[in-house]
Amino acid sequence: MTAADRASSGPPPDFRRRGHFLRKSQGAALSARLAGGEVAQPVAREPAAAEPARESCLEVMDDKPGTLSENSELLFSFGVIADIQYADLEDGYNFQGNRRRYYRHSLLHLRGAIEHWNTEGRLPRCVLQLGDIIDGYNAQYKASEKSLELVMNTFQMLKVPVHHTWGNHEFYNFSRNYLTNSKLNTKFLEDQIVHHPETVPSEDYYAYHFVPFPHFRFILLDAYDLSVLGVDQSSPKYQQCLKILREHNPNSELNSPQGLSEPQFVQFNGGFSQEQLNWLNEVLTFSDTNQEKVVIVSHLPIYPEASDSVCLAWNYRDALAVIWSHKCVVCFFAGHTHDGGYSEDPFGVHHINLEGVIETAPDSQAFGTVYVYPDKMMLKGRGRVPDRIMNYKKENASQF
Repeated sequence: MTAADRASSGPPPDFRRRGHFLRKSQGAALSARLAGGEVAQPVAREPAAAEPARESCLEVMDDKPGTLSENSELLFSFGVIADIQYADLEDGYNFQGNRRRYYRHSLLHLRGAIEHWNTEGRLPRCVLQLGDIIDGYNAQYKASEKSLELVMNTFQMLKVPVHHTWGNHEFYNFSRNYLTNSKLNTKFLEDQIVHHPETVPSEDYYAYHFVPFPHFRFILLDAYDLSVLGVDQSSPKYQQCLKILREHNPNSELNSPQGLSEPQFVQFNGGFSQEQLNWLNEVLTFSDTNQEKVVIVSHLPIYPEASDSVCLAWNYRDALAVIWSHKCVVCFFAGHTHDGGYSEDPFGVHHINLEGVIETAPDSQAFGTVYVYPDKMMLKGRGRVPDRIMNYKKENASQF
C-alpha cells in the first residue's frame, strides 16, 4: 500500500452531537424540487425470476416485533449493521468525552451478529453494512490493512452476501482508488437491467442496485461522491469539493460546524454529485414503472427529523427531492450518527439511522434484522437498536 493510498493522520475531531445542533425540525418545509433532471420513459422489464416460496408469519412469530395477522406472509429478510469502527485499541471517548467507544469489543459484537444471522431459521437474503467498518485511528497507528483484514475475515463467516457502504472512516484509512480495488467494493453483486443502460451507474462514484427478492430493489448510494476525503489533493475534483465546503464553512477547522447556518457542511460529511442523483432518478423511475419497492442505503442520513443536523449529507435536500418525486421508496437506511434515529417523512418514506456498534457496551448489542412482508417491513433490533414497523404507502401495498 503506497503512502498516497493511506490517510496521513488519524480521524479529525468529532464535533457531532453538540446540543444546539440536534434535530432541526424542517419536515414538509424541505425543498421538494426535482434534482434528477428530465425523467426518461422506461420500458417494461424482462420477466422476473420465479418467486421463492413464502413463509407464514406464524412460523416465525416469536422472533418478530409487533402483531401480525394470520394472513401475513414473510417474503424474505435482510440484516443491517453500522459503524463497527474496529481498532486494536483500549476503549476511548468521542470528541466531547461523554460517549465511550469500545474499539476492540466492536469485533465481538460483529461476531455475535453474524452468529445470530447464521442460525436464523430462514437465512436473511443479505446483510447491509452501513459504513465505517474500521476506525480512523488505524491510519495513525499504521494498522489500516491489518484491521480491515481482521474484520473482513470475520465477515467471511457469514453465510449470506454482505453489501458494504463507504463512510468517512473508510476514507481516513484509504484512498478512493484503494477502496475501489478492495474487498469493500461489492459492486460485483449489482443487478443488470436488460435494455436499460440508463440504470447502469458510472465508475466515477461507488453506487449500485440489486434485487434480493422479486419486486424489491435495493440501492446503495455514495454519500462521499462529493468530498475532500480520500481524493488526491491535486485533482480537480478535490479542488471542486474544497470550494463547495469553504463556501459554506468559513471556519479554519473544517470539521467544526460552529456558527454555521447549514451545519452539515463539515469535512467529515460529503454529498451526492448531480450525475449520481440523475442515475438514482433513472433507477427509481424504472422501479415505479415496474411496481418495485425500494430500500436505499447510505452512510450519511438525509432527513433532519431522523438525525443530528450536523451529520446530514451536504446536499440532503437534493437527494430528498429525487426520492420524493417517486412512489417506490419504502425506507432509507443510514449510519454515521452512532446514537440512531427514526422518522417517517411527509411522503411516507421511513428514515432509519442505525445505532453504531462502536458505542455499544460489551453487555449489549447493535444490529438488526428486517423482515419483509407484503404490506410492511419490520425491523427487529438487538440491544440498542429498537424495533420498528415500516408500513408501505397505502396506494402501493403489494398484491402478492
